[in-house]
Amino acid sequence: MNPLDKIRYMIPDYLEPLLSRVQFGKFVSVGAVGAIIDTTVLTTTTLILNFPDLLGKAAGIEAAVIIMFIINERWTFSNKGSPKKIQYIKRLGKSHVVRSGGITIQLIVYWILIQWIDISVIIIQTDLWFILASFFSIGLAMLVNYTFESIFTWKVHN
Repeated sequence: MNPLDKIRYMIPDYLEPLLSRVQFGKFVSVGAVGAIIDTTVLTTTTLILNFPDLLGKAAGIEAAVIIMFIINERWTFSNKGSPKKIQYIKRLGKSHVVRSGGITIQLIVYWILIQWIDISVIIIQTDLWFILASFFSIGLAMLVNYTFESIFTWKVHN
């Protein structure tokens, strides 16, 4: 029995759609777009606009959440949910609530990495450790977000 089959055996049948490689692949692809947006906003706000790191990270996360919701709505989960405008707005709100767990994890991990771990990655006389810390925090949060978005926002088990 391969590892994926072992996991499938432990998961209730109604949650089996979470193991869809196609859906997870789409979610990760959208997440990559979100990571680029998050990192671009973070880098711009901290290096150019001199925002504090955590504020720049929060701005990057919010920009990424909105763009990723739109892409997930139209591509990853395009066959889920009503196309009515009010339902779309409800899903956007629900997405923010659902992602709050991943956002919290991302901000805490990011803060720990930039405040408690003394690492420097100097490129062109600029310490870019905060960017690597951001990518690490994004990766952890993505797993939480995929699970909760699938279950609560787009209800893949229905």
